[in-house]
Amino acid sequence: MSDTENGLRRGRGRRPAEAVRAAALTAAGEMLFAGGLAGLTFDKVAQRAGVSKMTLYKWWASPGALAFEAYFAAVETRLAFDDTGDLEHDLRSQLHAFVRLLTAEHGGPVIAALAGAAQSDPGLAVVLEEQYTHPRRTLAVERIRAAQDAGQVAADVDPQVVVDQLWGACYHRLLLPAEPLTADFADALLRNLLRGISR
Repeated sequence: MSDTENGLRRGRGRRPAEAVRAAALTAAGEMLFAGGLAGLTFDKVAQRAGVSKMTLYKWWASPGALAFEAYFAAVETRLAFDDTGDLEHDLRSQLHAFVRLLTAEHGGPVIAALAGAAQSDPGLAVVLEEQYTHPRRTLAVERIRAAQDAGQVAADVDPQVVVDQLWGACYHRLLLPAEPLTADFADALLRNLLRGISR
């Protein structure tokens, strides 16, 4: 068994687990954004990161689960949800960052592929829900509830539905791209939601 198979770095001894994990996530993220989900395997990630394939199996239930965590690690800071006290500003900033990630930064095909693969990959489905869908939804819901507490949003508004109206519409244009997904579209969504469409 080689040093690499033992999870060792050639000639330099054993790496801390955090360093091995970070190397795997970095390698998987680079492969994911460069070539998509289809070509990402434990074999290829292990070779690129210089880590043991068995270590990857120990930490991730499937290549899809690894791919998702790599995606999330790459985009987490770009999708931070600010609370400036101005709900419209905060929603617009977050929606613009989300649209930019899906389009200009080429994250759209990646998240679309991950969502599709989750339909037949239980391990990925669990990770997607626990580490991405639920936490990100919670951030948005909490921001809207804070605005309700501040009297900026009507008390009978359901924050969960607001999230579906805004982010759901963006995902719809990502997955069914007959119409473009743009910052202008996000602004129109927000304008319609906050000002209403009835006369």
